[in-house]
Amino acid sequence: MRIGNMLTAVGAAAALFVSAHDGQASSHREAPFIAKNPKVDATDFYMFNSFETGRDQFVTLIANYQPLQDAYGGPNYFTMDPEAIYEIHVDNNADAAEDITFQFRFSNALANSGNGIALPIGDDAGVKNVGIPLAIAGSVNGGSGSVNNINVNESYTVKVVRGNRRTGTAQDVTNATGGATTFTKPIDNIGAKTFPAGYDTYANQFKYGINIPGCTGQGKMFVGQRAESFAVNLGTIFDLVNAPLGTIADPANRAAVANPIGNKNVTSIALELPVDCLRTASTGAAAIIGGWTTASVRQARVINPNATYSKPSREGGAWAQVSRLGSPLVNEVVIGLKDKDKFNSSEPKNDAQFADYVTNPSLAELIEIIFGAANAPAPNAFPRADLVAAFLTGVTGVNANGSTAEYLRLNTSLPASTDAAQTAFFPAAQSVSRKGDLGALGCFTAGSGATAPALDTSLTGCDPAGFPNGRRPGDDVTDIALRVVMGRLLPPASAGAGGVPLHDAVLQSQSQFDAAFPYLKTPKGGT
Repeated sequence: MRIGNMLTAVGAAAALFVSAHDGQASSHREAPFIAKNPKVDATDFYMFNSFETGRDQFVTLIANYQPLQDAYGGPNYFTMDPEAIYEIHVDNNADAAEDITFQFRFSNALANSGNGIALPIGDDAGVKNVGIPLAIAGSVNGGSGSVNNINVNESYTVKVVRGNRRTGTAQDVTNATGGATTFTKPIDNIGAKTFPAGYDTYANQFKYGINIPGCTGQGKMFVGQRAESFAVNLGTIFDLVNAPLGTIADPANRAAVANPIGNKNVTSIALELPVDCLRTASTGAAAIIGGWTTASVRQARVINPNATYSKPSREGGAWAQVSRLGSPLVNEVVIGLKDKDKFNSSEPKNDAQFADYVTNPSLAELIEIIFGAANAPAPNAFPRADLVAAFLTGVTGVNANGSTAEYLRLNTSLPASTDAAQTAFFPAAQSVSRKGDLGALGCFTAGSGATAPALDTSLTGCDPAGFPNGRRPGDDVTDIALRVVMGRLLPPASAGAGGVPLHDAVLQSQSQFDAAFPYLKTPKGGT
């Protein structure tokens, strides 16, 4: 019954997230103001019971930032904003407010005591030391952020804050080796000549074991560039779903198009933490945690008329939240355009103000307009109480924790993927018939008349693990959402297009993920 309840809600929750594409992948440039501030733009948030071998008592949290990075993004590449705070929040007492926050602050310093790497330029008449215009001066072979040839050294500190993110008790997260409180972020994957020994050889040295005050046992941490972890037919969907309905309703075409954003990178903040560090008990509602990520900047900014590398502007005042991400696709395709920036500045405990977007979602109506009422009729069931339950409260017996708010909920007492489920999650080949690519949506029979689809966990393709019980990299919210928003879990009499197997012709691929921390692949190099 517990699994059944969860599965029933998977599609309902996904209906809120239809058309990942409207937000440029899962959450890329999804609101007008954040589009102006890509360094603090959260793209995806993942929270799942770790499925790496031997890590079953850990939870992994991944917050991706800086969308759609081109591998050839020189000369500056994609450092984090030293004037911002990046945070991952956990609610473990069901009040929709943060109880534990991991707070990241970054620093970008030029080599040579802030003067940068300089080269002697001149002739016999005179030589001057002149600073180079690039982030590197030559190949990088060492593991330290201060090795020769690196001109921009990026570091960060992490605090764990218990209670309110601004007024709670803050303590330093420390390196399990040596106890340092400052960590090095690897420079981005500039290309093969910059990293002759391979980028992994360099970047893997910045996977840290960490000690978290108030927690028993070590965690893991990695902050750095990774390959884009989302797949979507971006241009086609933005162009009013510019594909024939017969094409995107044919399951044989689900893998017809290579991922258009598969050559992009993101910057990941990844933590793997002992599960008992996050929850208050190992059973019942107390084992369920809520999570989301935010970024904040200072309220005031004054441009420095005599800008320097370290001070192009002067910033001050209280912190103002400008980015928020919990469940995928919410701000992109649920929240109306006029309220997208408001949503990004809001907190889960205040989500009642956005209730109309959930109870009366407009997405199915838009699809009906695009394809016509005869071909893709929108469901007519208002208010959508089923969506409220799945989206704002969680599922009773699975991941409901008593709160009413939009964020990811994870039942930490449910085991991570079994071997069979993990095989489904990492299939041998990209195949339209592989098990698990539709997650829990594959666990339902077809409905008939006024009878809703029924749960059958023996169905080929049924995979109950993952979203919306947390979210793993690779949980395919795109195709699931397209189908469910049109009524896949409603009785056919209430949803004329509910049985149409809609998709965007792009599948998540095994090559996008690793089976071990930090789970996201090596970023694409410039060459």
